[in-house]
Amino acid sequence: MQNTTTDQARCLHCHRVLTSAKSIALGYGPRCARKIRNAAVDLTDYKPHQITSARELIADAAIIPLRSVIFIAVSTDGTETYRTAPTACTCPAGLKGSRCYHSLAARLLLAA
Repeated sequence: MQNTTTDQARCLHCHRVLTSAKSIALGYGPRCARKIRNAAVDLTDYKPHQITSARELIADAAIIPLRSVIFIAVSTDGTETYRTAPTACTCPAGLKGSRCYHSLAARLLLAA
């Protein structure tokens, strides 16, 4: 008996099947990627490097939905993961009560 199942890449946002190589590499379909880029989130409390890091986190598909508002985010060096939400994060900055780019990435994803 031969196993004929295949794994299909799915959008991390809407869970639709991804077909193009670019979408598969990004982890998001073109519509979801556009929604995330254009998400209306108040960025005034964040520093420019945090905004850039949050967008990179999303572009690298290094933040993955776990539950409705909870995500798993990978650290910058890729050695640790953090539970993050729009208002809190388990990263060192988040544990100190500071705003971190992981939480900003979660906000951007939820706003899309």
